[in-house]
Amino acid sequence: MKRRIVAVGAALLVLVGCAGNTASGGPKSPTVSSPSGGVGPTVETTSKSVSGPWRAWAATLSSQEAHGSCGATAHQVVCATDSGGFVGRSRADGRVTWTVPAGGHGKSAGLVVDATDERAVTGSAGVLRAADLRTGAQAWASQLPADRTYLALGAAEGIVYALEASDPFAHTPVLDAVRASDGTPLWHRTVAWMPGEHLAAFQGRVYTADGTRVTARDARTGVTVATSPAGVACPHLVTGGHYLVCTGSALSAGDTFAPMRRLDPATLRPLPTPRNTADKPVRGVISDDGVLVLYEAGAEDTSAGNWNAYDLDNDRKLWSAYATEADAAVAGGRFVTFTPRNDRTTRNRVITIDLHAGPQGTGATAPRMSAVYSQTRAGEYPLVLTPGGDTGHVVVMARTHGSLRSLPLP
Repeated sequence: MKRRIVAVGAALLVLVGCAGNTASGGPKSPTVSSPSGGVGPTVETTSKSVSGPWRAWAATLSSQEAHGSCGATAHQVVCATDSGGFVGRSRADGRVTWTVPAGGHGKSAGLVVDATDERAVTGSAGVLRAADLRTGAQAWASQLPADRTYLALGAAEGIVYALEASDPFAHTPVLDAVRASDGTPLWHRTVAWMPGEHLAAFQGRVYTADGTRVTARDARTGVTVATSPAGVACPHLVTGGHYLVCTGSALSAGDTFAPMRRLDPATLRPLPTPRNTADKPVRGVISDDGVLVLYEAGAEDTSAGNWNAYDLDNDRKLWSAYATEADAAVAGGRFVTFTPRNDRTTRNRVITIDLHAGPQGTGATAPRMSAVYSQTRAGEYPLVLTPGGDTGHVVVMARTHGSLRSLPLP
């Protein structure tokens, strides 16, 4: 059965729960508890929420949700609070249907939503906690030693990966792998990792990047199975589908950037990769069929740039669209982002562009825009969430004035 796992957050997610692998050189593995354990209460609440399919709605977020992370499955919206708890919301009207409260205080590692195993997982204040999406109750929790915290999360194929360390700049981080369904620790390995880099996992492997090289590990054992060649620079790793692409880092200073390189997921050796721009890479998304859409800021004026689309399998550039930096996603075969904030005639909208036809598409492949919504204003620092499946909707999360808006995919 094909699994779908949604990863949400600035840095991709990772999990804890290690089998005390002393050969890894890591610290003592975390403890795992059942819902009745001592790492946090489990409380289920329900509301008189409308049931039914996805509909258009708007909802206000609590301050804890607004400072956390949100994601969506085909059945509901889930938010992880900054205290390490969860809030489930109805796809039909956005009202709260269940909560898993928590009393943690610390930087959140983000949120992963495993739609197949019906789990949402977050890490905060040294506690990795999972909610059961079927019941709205805590499924399991894992506690780190007092001096360590979770930094990033990732998940695939029923396994959650969590990076943890006391200080990632002074100490080597540890990558923990746990079973998504019940939190059972699987393995525990020290890794080379650059803070802010994503974790990628697919086809039985998990990938980490340290700002220079990429390492692949076996998902079942954590054993290293491949490392990118020393001569292939990888300041930043962009992932999506079953693709890995190295680009320059948005933090790089100067006028030149490392060439874009697609990596073979099996060997991590470079593959032919299109690139015909010298602008600064900032962020990117990759579709399941191998279209990379990369935002590249202007070399002289970084306040604006272009979304450039590349066909990775056929080694060619597809299209370019002017933009100011914004969040983006892929849904329904289309690239989803926000209109440029400096365009007075079209700003404050969600726009979708056919992945292959680009902004010059016509008819069914022509670009499409939503109505103007307050949640899409640049000052709200909006994020776009894609529920997956054939919902025909996207969800916009506004951060300045915490809110969610569900709207039909333009």
